[in-house]
Amino acid sequence: MGESGKVTGIGGTFFRARDPDALKAWYTEHLGLPDAVFQSPAGTLVWGPFDMDTDYFGPSGQQWMLNYRVDDLDAVLERLRIAGVEVLDKTQDQEGVGRFGWAVDPEGNRFELWEPAEGL
Repeated sequence: MGESGKVTGIGGTFFRARDPDALKAWYTEHLGLPDAVFQSPAGTLVWGPFDMDTDYFGPSGQQWMLNYRVDDLDAVLERLRIAGVEVLDKTQDQEGVGRFGWAVDPEGNRFELWEPAEGL
């Protein structure tokens, strides 16, 4: 692998919840977690409960989805495609947040790749 196209850390943890807002409030009250985004020594991390019926994690019904920080989204997605990994065709750009792409591991678990915007 060359200079770019690497995972640089975990960017977030996402999971299903019966009541995402109440669960965020519980974690804020009892563990001091901020609403959804916070800074760690590794950079910005996102912690996000999703509705139980979300399709954001893909069709597998998986309970959790990890978000991996990457230094070059296009390079990582291309390397995965070449290796025969299932990569979703779409990517998403969020101004001030960064770029996102998704792939699926051999057991059918969707994971998210995030190339953070500058400063995140």
